[in-house]
Amino acid sequence: MELTWLEGTDIAHLPTFAASLAIGLLIGLERERHPGAKAGLRTFALVALLAAVLAFLGDALATPWMLIFGLVLVGGMIIGAYARREAYSEPGTTTVTALLVCFGLSAMVWYGQVRTAVMLAVVTVVLLYFKAELRGLTRRLTRRDLISMLQFAVLTLVILPLLPDHSYGRYGAFNPYEIWLMVVLISGISLTGYVALRLAGQRYGAPLLGFLGGLVSSTATTLVYARHARGQPDLQTLSVFVIVIANIVVLIRLAVLCVIVSPGMMATLLPILSAGFLAGAVALIYLWRRTNHVDDAPVPDIKNPTELKAAFSFAAVYAAVVFLSAWLSDVAGEKGLYVLALISGLTDVDAIALSVLRLFNLDQQGAPTVAIAIVLAVLSNMAFKLAMVLVVGGKGLFRRCVIAMGAVAAGLIVSVALI
Repeated sequence: MELTWLEGTDIAHLPTFAASLAIGLLIGLERERHPGAKAGLRTFALVALLAAVLAFLGDALATPWMLIFGLVLVGGMIIGAYARREAYSEPGTTTVTALLVCFGLSAMVWYGQVRTAVMLAVVTVVLLYFKAELRGLTRRLTRRDLISMLQFAVLTLVILPLLPDHSYGRYGAFNPYEIWLMVVLISGISLTGYVALRLAGQRYGAPLLGFLGGLVSSTATTLVYARHARGQPDLQTLSVFVIVIANIVVLIRLAVLCVIVSPGMMATLLPILSAGFLAGAVALIYLWRRTNHVDDAPVPDIKNPTELKAAFSFAAVYAAVVFLSAWLSDVAGEKGLYVLALISGLTDVDAIALSVLRLFNLDQQGAPTVAIAIVLAVLSNMAFKLAMVLVVGGKGLFRRCVIAMGAVAAGLIVSVALI
């Protein structure tokens, strides 16, 4: 980190030391708020400067031991300072760790990683500052939530690296690594909504319940609230609101999948999804004006989306849809792909969306065909859920849902007709 006009002068490295000092001041400012901390603003600033100076001397002497010695020295000093505290005092391990992190980040600045070091310093301050909020968050996590996170870790860090990244079979449709990567992607999005739903509970009302329920499973959310509407007629307006939100979130899920899996489709697909979203938003505004605010909105009981059984089931469905989409596209062209989209979209939009995006990435289908297939899958899925609402929730709930979801469908149909 050197300024051009300083090159060749005795103070050429001054900006580097200044950046290290800034990191120390930033972290130290947060620690200064705690009277019991043995290290505050000045200590953190001096330790940051010490790290930069030792990194400079280590380079000058061509030895890494200067930094290592400094890290051990700083760690030993602060640990010794806390060891002499009264027995009733807190051990201060957070401040010890923060000081060592400050030392390391300042050393990174010397080696040219200024932006990374600054970003990590900001993250460090956030973790230090929001202690109470983070502690409250962990206390609200149940054993069920922790199991969900561990299962996702197994899906991502244990199973995925073991799978071969090679295509097998006709059309090269069976790639174990690619299939499981899609499982991880879908599970990650669903897990985010699942944990947030568990943490949020009833506290933020119907809009958030619908949004998070849609992230996890719009089908399950629709079924749960259709049952609530039949069993408790006073919850019918609320159920309509949540069901519509959950189904609009499907469009957001698809947009996220498109951005991650097939950025080249964004120019074609995102305007279509946006049209459906805006039409749904207008319907939501209409519903909002007629909604009686209900504080005790029931939380949908949705299964853990990272269970191995659910993961393997999605992997099997996705593999089958990938093969069928490639085969039907080959033997029947666009019409075969559209038929598959209508059928597979009845119960799951993600699998067919990912499979046709894959065809686009392989240059086996054009953007308009892929967009139409995805829209057909969404329409098929909404029709299936409206039928579910009719059977489970009754005609009254169906009439109110069909207006809002029909607006989403109209937005999608009109926009796809213009491509």
